[in-house]
Amino acid sequence: MRLNKSTKIVSDRVILVPYRIQHVPKYHKWMENELLREQTASERLSLDEEYAMQQTWLHDENKCTFIALDKGKMLETNDEIESMIGDANLYLRIDEDQDAPILIGEVGLMVADNAFRGKGLGKEIALCLIRYGIEAIGIKRFQAVISLKNATSINMFEKLDFEKMSVSEVFDEVTFEREVNSDFIRFILDRTLNYSIEQTVPNK
Repeated sequence: MRLNKSTKIVSDRVILVPYRIQHVPKYHKWMENELLREQTASERLSLDEEYAMQQTWLHDENKCTFIALDKGKMLETNDEIESMIGDANLYLRIDEDQDAPILIGEVGLMVADNAFRGKGLGKEIALCLIRYGIEAIGIKRFQAVISLKNATSINMFEKLDFEKMSVSEVFDEVTFEREVNSDFIRFILDRTLNYSIEQTVPNK
């Protein structure tokens, strides 16, 4: 998260902020939910372990981790904790199996708060994350690895013009990919017209 430690992304209905220590208790409460852990392939952690994980992500050069806020609630309350609705992550790696190595970004996200599901916010979060990955990091290919039980996310990535690449019955997941080309950049830009980047003060 060194890359995005002072980055805030603002769009129509969501704000993405770096995952910081003050967000941990609410995030931990979300992850007590067995269904959320199953959908995100996450292990159950104690609160102390969650704090330790947040610090690990904070210093990881190959992860960009954001907390997603409801923009309306944030403007109303100016309280990030009350406005938290989910998270968004980019896991970075180099694909060496090319004539020229390319940077791959695996997209992971969740809308954890039930009150904000089914409203297209997950798609908006994904679009912001992808645009950030293209413009700020230089990602050339995106991936998404999704539980086969998560029909909502599968449908969303299909609508984002990702292609199904493989299905693992052993791990119960499907992998989608999308190369970054001029058509995809235009597709993303057309759907993030009110996207902006702001700088925040780095924090723990």
